[in-house]
Amino acid sequence: MNSNNTLARVSGFLYLITIIAGGFAEAFVREGLTVYGDPVATAHNILSSEQMYRLGFVADLLVILCGTFLTLIFYILFKPVNKNISLLAFIFGNVAAAVMAVNLLNQLAPLLLLHNSSYQTTFSIEQLQTLSLFFLNLQSQGYNISLFLFAFYFPIIGYLIYTSNILPRFLGILYALAGLGYLINSLGWFLLPHLAKYLFPYVLLPAFIGEVSMSLWLIFKGVEIQKTGKLQYKHQ
Repeated sequence: MNSNNTLARVSGFLYLITIIAGGFAEAFVREGLTVYGDPVATAHNILSSEQMYRLGFVADLLVILCGTFLTLIFYILFKPVNKNISLLAFIFGNVAAAVMAVNLLNQLAPLLLLHNSSYQTTFSIEQLQTLSLFFLNLQSQGYNISLFLFAFYFPIIGYLIYTSNILPRFLGILYALAGLGYLINSLGWFLLPHLAKYLFPYVLLPAFIGEVSMSLWLIFKGVEIQKTGKLQYKHQ
């Protein structure tokens, strides 16, 4: 099998892992254990399901790791289309991943606060529970910042897909719409949080469709290869 097509299929599997791990960490762990406005219930959920909470943390680390390799592979694949634009996407992707990585400290904070008895000499258990919920809310805001940065990554890659000949154009359109979904979601939480809570998760549906479509296409179809073994870009 051509090395470029192998690389594309590897990226598809990395993408699928990212989608599954990210969905588990966000939908089942953070959203499942957090009771907004109730620090006592949230702290109880975290401690009673601590292993799942820690697994969600590791799942997010896996998202960052796989996402970093995925961003690099996309840069390699689309560099012949436009090196500068592909590099711009690479930068946006890695900056967003860096923000997501640093932001994970906020997710780890509740475990540190709730498990260290020395903090109870200064803070009451109720205060520590409230601080834990605060850090989870802070994590949510940091997560939206990383998605805001990813929102610019998607239309850039979408443009590269659309102008190349190695993947169908409709994937480029879906990818651009995915970025729009992330952008609306993040700006909604920053500017109109009371409205955003009614839009979530529906506003992220285009992102889900675009990313799943890209992942499955790369896994089962790969990229277009010429008889010479080279990628079939438009300008060739």
